[in-house]
Amino acid sequence: MDFAPSARALELAARTRAFMDDVVMPRESEVMRHGFSTALPTLLPLRDEAKRRGLWAPQLSTSLGGLGLSLVELAFVGEVLGESPLGHWAVNFQAPDAGNMELLHLAGTEAQQARFLEPLARGDIRSCFAMTEPDRPGSNPTWMETTATKDGDDYVINGHKWFTTGADGAAYAIVMAVTNDAAKSHERASMFLVPMDTAGVVFVRNLPVMGEAGGDWASHAELRLENVRVPSSNLLGEEGRGFALAQERLGPGRIHHCMRWLGICRRAYGLLVKRAVERPLQPFRALGHQQVVQHWIAESAIQIEAARLMVLKAAWTIDSHGQKAARDDVAMIKVMVARTLGDVLDRALQAHGGYGLIDDLPLAWFFRHERAARIYDGPDEVHLTSIARRILSARGLPG
Repeated sequence: MDFAPSARALELAARTRAFMDDVVMPRESEVMRHGFSTALPTLLPLRDEAKRRGLWAPQLSTSLGGLGLSLVELAFVGEVLGESPLGHWAVNFQAPDAGNMELLHLAGTEAQQARFLEPLARGDIRSCFAMTEPDRPGSNPTWMETTATKDGDDYVINGHKWFTTGADGAAYAIVMAVTNDAAKSHERASMFLVPMDTAGVVFVRNLPVMGEAGGDWASHAELRLENVRVPSSNLLGEEGRGFALAQERLGPGRIHHCMRWLGICRRAYGLLVKRAVERPLQPFRALGHQQVVQHWIAESAIQIEAARLMVLKAAWTIDSHGQKAARDDVAMIKVMVARTLGDVLDRALQAHGGYGLIDDLPLAWFFRHERAARIYDGPDEVHLTSIARRILSARGLPG
């Protein structure tokens, strides 16, 4: 097992570091003060600069204009990008578009790829992914109310979705809907490519997450689908394969999130250490002289290093043996890194006192937007149960 960084990964990580320091992080204050939507016109040059510097779409194949990195290589770049709320967006590696690009590359027809994938890969448009429903548990994607009924050469979709990230301003949604209610649970649903300007797509609102509704890509929307008619050619993959495709999407998506969360941890940890050194408590005594703060720093360093090594192992396993072999590794890092993120952010906020609660620093932004790390893409409890069941099953305990 070898997940040491390649020379290419180190070189790209260094160039990404310079891009973040010189170009991306100086623009954060505009987003904190005015919101992403208002700041967007001034942020678009970041994407042009990312292309100019050869940092565009590190997760995509070179045939789609990306860098074609392995997952292990991507881990080193993704962690650097994660240090800013704008990092992944600036290089077109942001959720949910990154996952949607993978889906279209995996299952899209040539016509679908030309219409929906290629402009997304170029950054000309954005997309969203509509699976979660308010009246059904997001932890069980086999049980949904949204339906897609065949009507001649079309499908008619009806349903209610929410937490559809980035729907505000997206060109299209990938919608999960039940096409055969009588089928086995994992074969009931299908995926559809639905342009957002299709008749019957109702944008209800951006959901106020911890009081912030956000806008454009930095938002989560509630949608209604009222007799939305799409042609059969907009079916993504085969009918009944929606759950299987969702799993294909969620595997890489989870590890991508973990890479980004490590970046947030590193940013919060750096701010924690800086505060400990610079914040005076009294003459000749700084916050860092307090033993409890020293423990916060040590515990954070230990957790981040352990989480980073687990992520690299999971990435190496997928690169070497495929997603199925890494199933437990990915479930473990989803829990481990999300918890580490919460712990490190909380310590950094506590160390900064009231200063940590306002948006002069990115800590409050991260706290608002990333507490959901332990919920989305499968809550911690679901991953813990699946890990334990496989361990017990291997020891002969019946399911």
